[in-house]
Amino acid sequence: MTMLGLRAPNNKILVAGTPLIQELNVEDATNMYPGRLVIKGTNDNDVTVCGAAGICIGWLGYEQCTNAGFMPTDKTTIYAANAQAPVLYGGGFVVLGKLAASQTVVKGDRLVAADEGMVSKAASDGGIVVGIAMESVTTTSEAADIMVLSLI
Repeated sequence: MTMLGLRAPNNKILVAGTPLIQELNVEDATNMYPGRLVIKGTNDNDVTVCGAAGICIGWLGYEQCTNAGFMPTDKTTIYAANAQAPVLYGGGFVVLGKLAASQTVVKGDRLVAADEGMVSKAASDGGIVVGIAMESVTTTSEAADIMVLSLI
């Protein structure tokens, strides 16, 4: 897989590579935007958004949605509760995630789960690393897209 010249895609969240994909049930629609980290819900086939202390199982997909009735209008639209949504996992692919507010990340920085399924720069004292920044991004008061090499 060549990753030279990566660019964020239009209305897609997969930048490069081939993830494994599971279609899972959106248990709770809160912050379930494409590109967000997800965690197991009540049942093994349910997912909800992953928080800062969660053990994330993958990234909420978008263009991989196999049922048009469940697919959000675009990558900035939330999935509805009970939608069947693609979850990307397995590592080795680049996804367009969301960097939390008030972050300064340099390409190559390790990233961990943050609130609302976003990512933040890993501190030296903990957090499960979910990915590596594939670009430098600084956020102030608002979150921003960031290309992430998935490690999960």
